[in-house]
Amino acid sequence: MEPNPPSNPSLVQLVAIVRQLRSPEGGCPWDLAQTSQTLIPYLLEEAYEVADALRQGEPQAIADELGDLLLQVVLQSQIAQEQGQFTLQDVADQISAKLVRRHPHVFGDCQVETLDQVRQNWEAIKAEENQAQKGLIAKLEQYNRSLPPLVASLKISRMVAAHGLEWQDVAGVWDKFREELEEFHQALAAEDHAAQTAELGDLLFTLVNLARWYDLDPSAALQGTQKRLIQRLSKIEAATSRPLAEHSPAELEALWQQAKQELGQGRQPPAEEPQGLEGGDQAKTQSPEAGWSGPQVQG
Repeated sequence: MEPNPPSNPSLVQLVAIVRQLRSPEGGCPWDLAQTSQTLIPYLLEEAYEVADALRQGEPQAIADELGDLLLQVVLQSQIAQEQGQFTLQDVADQISAKLVRRHPHVFGDCQVETLDQVRQNWEAIKAEENQAQKGLIAKLEQYNRSLPPLVASLKISRMVAAHGLEWQDVAGVWDKFREELEEFHQALAAEDHAAQTAELGDLLFTLVNLARWYDLDPSAALQGTQKRLIQRLSKIEAATSRPLAEHSPAELEALWQQAKQELGQGRQPPAEEPQGLEGGDQAKTQSPEAGWSGPQVQG
């Protein structure tokens, strides 16, 4: 399976380098030892590093990380070509055809006037493709296998809801959350590790559903929490010359509150409670005298 060579000189050079690295004559032993399966961790790592570079907003870092990710695409295509499966040209041809097919308002006669109409057309065309290629269960299984858990949960939640398995209002989701929380408490008290893990999963999935109802991204929310935690710990370390473990609970609480104030991350009182959340359920903050209970990242 010999594809037509790409015309861009830089891409031609990259393809030639990868081909030489994979050559049995004078190639690199490490590259020769790789398979499509062994390269999966590197592919995932590079994709996450691209996302991180984009969030940081450094153009040179973005270009560098995109290059690393492109290398993984070329490597996978080279291995597939060696096995007679597909080529880099096939990869480019398929995505080109998909883009043309899903943009009839650009490459066809479809007329659209708003961004919502573009989205609706895209989803309709994608749904037709998915229906022809695989059913609902196969798609849900693919999400569960291939995506990070929180991303998969949100996609699965949306797809299941689109097929009619949905609460009538958000109050029902809050009721489900309380039910799952109680079942998790019961499992922790009386059941084995497998049952506890299952109940924790049910509770987390219900939280994802709540996020969907409020149009929130649970992955972004969790990443933001972790970022704030790291920022505050960095402030605490800078404010003391002793290891954190040598501080009393009261000292740690004071340092934590100081870091929050310096970073401007204190909690703002809500204007009103979310629909479906009963009053009187707000968490109480433990005083330093009672022993530091760990960082309250949101508060």
